[in-house]
Amino acid sequence: MTRRAWTIAAVAALVSAVVLWWSADLHFFFDSRVYTGAVRYWFRDDGMVYDWLEDGTPYGFTYPPFAGLLMAPMAFLPFPLVLIVAGAATIASTALVTWWLAGPLIRRSPWPPRLAGALAVALALCFEPVRETFGFGQVNTLLLTLVVGDVLFGVARGRRWGGIGIGLATAVKLTPGVFILYLLVTGRWRAAGTAIAAAAAATLVAAGLFPDESREFWTAALWDTNRVGNLEYLSNQSLRGLLARLPLDAVEAKVWLVCVLATLGFWVWRVRAAARRGDDLGGLALTGLLGCLISPVTWVHHCVWLLPAIVRCVDAGLSGRDRRALWLGGSAYVVLTSRLTWAWEHGPRPPLAPIGSNLYVWFSLALLAGMPLAARPDRGAPPEPAPGQPVAPSPVASTAVAIVTPPPER
Repeated sequence: MTRRAWTIAAVAALVSAVVLWWSADLHFFFDSRVYTGAVRYWFRDDGMVYDWLEDGTPYGFTYPPFAGLLMAPMAFLPFPLVLIVAGAATIASTALVTWWLAGPLIRRSPWPPRLAGALAVALALCFEPVRETFGFGQVNTLLLTLVVGDVLFGVARGRRWGGIGIGLATAVKLTPGVFILYLLVTGRWRAAGTAIAAAAAATLVAAGLFPDESREFWTAALWDTNRVGNLEYLSNQSLRGLLARLPLDAVEAKVWLVCVLATLGFWVWRVRAAARRGDDLGGLALTGLLGCLISPVTWVHHCVWLLPAIVRCVDAGLSGRDRRALWLGGSAYVVLTSRLTWAWEHGPRPPLAPIGSNLYVWFSLALLAGMPLAARPDRGAPPEPAPGQPVAPSPVASTAVAIVTPPPER
């Protein structure tokens, strides 16, 4: 058993390494090139960071000035070293968040925890949004780790500093601000205030140091949708992207607003139910799904926020609490790792185009509706040994253990 386990783990590590290499060759760290070029233009050439564009493309720096301030070292490092740091940071943050989220699955595995954890990390790295994050040189897994750590070890435990991670993540990239809404909806007033204060403080520091750049971002660059790409491009796996790919030009914006409000209402209902159960990880997972759905632009590599929901489903299925959830989480991982949706990149391919070109959207909606919450404490359910309060799921990690751990006998 041990020899077989180590063989499987070695093969998984080799496969994940090949997958990451292939993704890097496919995208060649495009976003890291944009970051590096923009901050070099800013800090070395005294240019306006939001005026710089990657050669031959309409793409430039789209983050707030605080993010540019954190990326300032990239202006002075050799680009190969930037790539090494970016790749290592993605792998390390993925490993950390996987260990946090998949802890119960890993500990229930019949294999040694380190071995089961290594397999879980390998599966997580193969998940398309994670490997795309690596290939583009993006910051998604870093922000995911910052928010997950804040929720599990700060907010869930009532720490005074709970909310700082969410606030800093929001100052780097606006989309994690949806977790401030989560804190407000669930009545975490102190954590919400801390998050808002942290985001405001970081933003004001950047504004004090770089007033011109801050004025440009908040008054112009933020509202220039051409900087981020076409809404209808297949990689935009948000509700807005789905609608943009349908013949709804005249009413698209209105339909999108209705969809956003309906999704928000359903999320509030589910996230409050999670809060009543003390299910912080469930609330985290649901909020990650919400952010992907309602953002106007959610590229495939942004969908690392689906990982907690996928793991929760697999965990619930393997523990015997909800067998159907195992199918939901497992199929989400397999389909969203297969690149199947890219079969519709260059053509409509009816009649399945509305389904195939929006697989991330459909699975996000299915997970939002079908992801099980933690058992109610008053029902005598044994508490999950997660680092937060309830069950701690992780993405592919869950699928990792799905393979590692045989389902309990009936």
